[in-house]
Amino acid sequence: MEHLTNKDFTSDQEVRWCPGCGDYTILRAMQKALPQLEKKKEDFVFISGIGCSSRFPYYMNTYGFHTIHGRAPAFATGVKLANPNLSVWQITGDGDALAIGGNHFIHALRRNIDINILLFNNEIYGLTKGQFSPTSKKGIKTKSNPHGTTDEPFSVSDLSIGAQGSFFARAVDTNPKLMQQLFIEAEDHRGTSLIEILQNCVIFNDKTFASITAKEVKQDAQLFLEDGKPMIFGAESNKGIVLNGFKLEAVKIGENGITEKDILVHDAKEEDPTLHTMLARMRPPEFPAALGIIRKVSRPTFNSGMLAQLEYEKQNAKFKTVDELLKSGETWEVGG
Repeated sequence: MEHLTNKDFTSDQEVRWCPGCGDYTILRAMQKALPQLEKKKEDFVFISGIGCSSRFPYYMNTYGFHTIHGRAPAFATGVKLANPNLSVWQITGDGDALAIGGNHFIHALRRNIDINILLFNNEIYGLTKGQFSPTSKKGIKTKSNPHGTTDEPFSVSDLSIGAQGSFFARAVDTNPKLMQQLFIEAEDHRGTSLIEILQNCVIFNDKTFASITAKEVKQDAQLFLEDGKPMIFGAESNKGIVLNGFKLEAVKIGENGITEKDILVHDAKEEDPTLHTMLARMRPPEFPAALGIIRKVSRPTFNSGMLAQLEYEKQNAKFKTVDELLKSGETWEVGG
């Protein structure tokens, strides 16, 4: 197979995102990750809905569809069922996926269709000029609510795990290496892989994730989860997460008798989602934000079940062709 590079996945279209937008980093990370999957370029399909993130298929030199608002999961499902050998990527935003596309989104997760979903979460509607979105922080003042929102924001992780999602990971747009790694892991997973990317909108919601990504705090505000390894973080790698009763607690190793043996060890494959949910909810200043693969469990995919049904019916059908069906039972000829 011909060895591909990131240039092979770069289209000739002018990239039309605002200067400084986090989408540029995500795009570049994807173009670098795909060659590592050792697939043919024509085996990739990128499907999007509506929003800034949904320009993505134009900038990938692959097959793709720029579809309609909130309906990308339906198109992605159809593509995967029509050709199960394709690597199908759905690109969406917090508005596209969680507002008008909410039902499509949760049922794609529930069905466990074998696609990869990248959810760019900037907590705002960027393309339509700064209205609040389903993930906007409570109280934020926007053009559509100048007095401040009274809505409780959606949690992407809660929604994913509650819909029985089999793979949930999180990245920040300031860490392209982590994104590359997660994209590869997502494609390797059989089922719906959801990656939430905390993405900065420099125009309408700048620094909404500064408490996680700012240079002066990021080492203490980010926990990189690795399966089978203790949850240690901090600039000096001397902090960790423990379970204190029914609650998580951030502690410092060496204080109050805490040793590395007391630190929780991450198990992404644990079927019970309780701890995964708690980890995904962590936020500064009390906790670091959990990044990496939070949940990765194995369960049957929708497409494998559907294809198995089709194959069974083919093998056991009474009629093999439409002609056989039409000529069966009571038939008659209409004379002239």
